[in-house]
Amino acid sequence: MTTDVAAPDDRFVTSKEDLIAYLRKGCKPPEEWKIGVEVEKLVVDRDSAAAASQERIQELLERLEKAQCWKGVREEGRLIALQGVLSSISLEPGGQLELSGQLCGDLHCSGANLRHHIETVVTEAAPLGLAFLGLGAQPFSTLEEIAWLPKQRYRIMAPYMLKTGTMGQRMMKQTAGVQVNLDYHDEADCIDKIRLCLALAPLFYAWSANSPLLDGSPSGVLTSRGRIWAHTDPQRSGLIHALFEEGADFGTYVDYALDIPMYFILRNDRYVDLTPTPVTFRRFLAEGCKGYRATLHDWALHLSTLFPESRLRPQLEIRSFDSPPPFLSLGFAALCKGLLYDREATAGAWSLFQDLDREGRETLLRSSWQLGLKTPFRKGTLQDAAVEILDLARHGLQRQSRRNVHGEDETIFLDTIAEIAVSGVTLAERLLAEWRGGREEKAALLLRRSGYGQQEFS
Repeated sequence: MTTDVAAPDDRFVTSKEDLIAYLRKGCKPPEEWKIGVEVEKLVVDRDSAAAASQERIQELLERLEKAQCWKGVREEGRLIALQGVLSSISLEPGGQLELSGQLCGDLHCSGANLRHHIETVVTEAAPLGLAFLGLGAQPFSTLEEIAWLPKQRYRIMAPYMLKTGTMGQRMMKQTAGVQVNLDYHDEADCIDKIRLCLALAPLFYAWSANSPLLDGSPSGVLTSRGRIWAHTDPQRSGLIHALFEEGADFGTYVDYALDIPMYFILRNDRYVDLTPTPVTFRRFLAEGCKGYRATLHDWALHLSTLFPESRLRPQLEIRSFDSPPPFLSLGFAALCKGLLYDREATAGAWSLFQDLDREGRETLLRSSWQLGLKTPFRKGTLQDAAVEILDLARHGLQRQSRRNVHGEDETIFLDTIAEIAVSGVTLAERLLAEWRGGREEKAALLLRRSGYGQQEFS
């Protein structure tokens, strides 16, 4: 998570108002708004495209630590993350490598940050025989073939996932996405933005669909990642329908979070497991648990374990994009910035999706995983909506007029995903069209279509 909001402390919280106040900390005037992009990528063996072992990934982190003078973050003596001055690198449960990029005032800054990251990790991975794939799910390696990152919180989350759904461990070990973090001006602006992002989740999945493979074969959907999330934990993933109701506010989001069971709290650098007898944050706030009282740090940690399609921590984080090839990574960030940092674009996008009811939103979401931009919508398809949304975002970015040294505005990043919308053919469909031959041919195809360092980055 990329955030410049002051880190929560260990002050005790005693009321719902304390929790709402934490979300209000995210309010900023528009001139201070920034954007943060988190890019997850699959780390694989360069020859077989199988998931890399934890030992080889550990060696990669050690090389990065030495090469870039990053500050290593260790748990139980093992390197689990790298902290830089403005950005960080961390590992997901199955060894997926994530860049939490620099918080930037514009996408030109984000692009420079991501370009440097890509060049660095590709260089350091090459001697180890490792490569990176911009895909939403592991194409070959099964759940059993991917080792767990030895991390305290994952030892608690992994067994609990077996109780809440059928694919929670797949989500943890096999998927990768791109998250976009944005700011808001006040409570009303925040609710308008998160409501729009939740409504647009089917379009975001359809547009970015890039995980049609699972366990070595076509999965039957264009975004396996989307379907996996739907079978992870219905209480903490999916859409937050209460936010579509009239009068929704920060309290609505807090009520949603209060009624979800907690995984853990952190005391003296150790996670205290709360899953054996699940307790909601609402009950923890009122009664405490295991002799502990709720703190602001506990609340921030709890918010980080909720996985709706868009969430507050207290920045707005948009979570509905499959991980794409690197040259598309900032295209979806540009889409979000164009729509959400311009009032006219926000209003125009909402007008396309505001008439959906709860059943309509859920149906559209499920259909988008299978049909992509061909999903029926209104009197046409999601492709038609994508073309309209693309135009709204483009004009939004033009009005924001953030230019690089060459005089180009941020629409240069939007251009990278425009062709998908115009053609209606997703990355997943293009990959499936060439999915043939033996393992060696398929591995080469994955590297060619999705590999980092294979394409020029814009």
